[in-house]
Amino acid sequence: MATILMDLPSAWDALDGVNLPRGYHVEITDGKIIMTPQGESRSDILLEAAPQIKKQLAGQGKLLTDVMIDFPSHLYGYAPDLTVVAPGSERNSRGRFEWHSLEAVIEVVSKSTRDNDFTKKFRMYAECAIPVYVIIDPSDNTCTIHSNPTRTGVYVDQEQIAFGEDLVLPLEGREIVVKTDGFPRSES
Repeated sequence: MATILMDLPSAWDALDGVNLPRGYHVEITDGKIIMTPQGESRSDILLEAAPQIKKQLAGQGKLLTDVMIDFPSHLYGYAPDLTVVAPGSERNSRGRFEWHSLEAVIEVVSKSTRDNDFTKKFRMYAECAIPVYVIIDPSDNTCTIHSNPTRTGVYVDQEQIAFGEDLVLPLEGREIVVKTDGFPRSES
């Protein structure tokens, strides 16, 4: 995918030169800087899923975790839990990948990020035509795969799977299969 160099302001510009504390997931939503402590379930899921995805990409794309992505907005700066960057994508003049380089985004929700993951990120990712958006919800032991985005901010297709079933990421010309049987399960 070719990179379109744009001089759009990035929400991340507000944090240039700022030393951020370790152990926090930092994003910008509605122009507000949101710092969320990283939870154990989130960490366990990411440590389980990331090596599976990276191995299957086998050089056909790049896997990022908690890395700033430039979106076409000065009010939204997201650093998705896991991001699959399309093969051949290049960084912009700021050294970051842009929204149009993404093949899939995976977010692990927590009580404090629920609204962002299910509404604001859902809408932004669909408007930006990110082909696959997966929400992993440890509170109900499910993964929801959203695909076929529209510019109106919705995904047309949705599939929900339970932890223990295979999570299939339908990428361009290939599929990535993530075994979820090792994901920590909620007792509630």
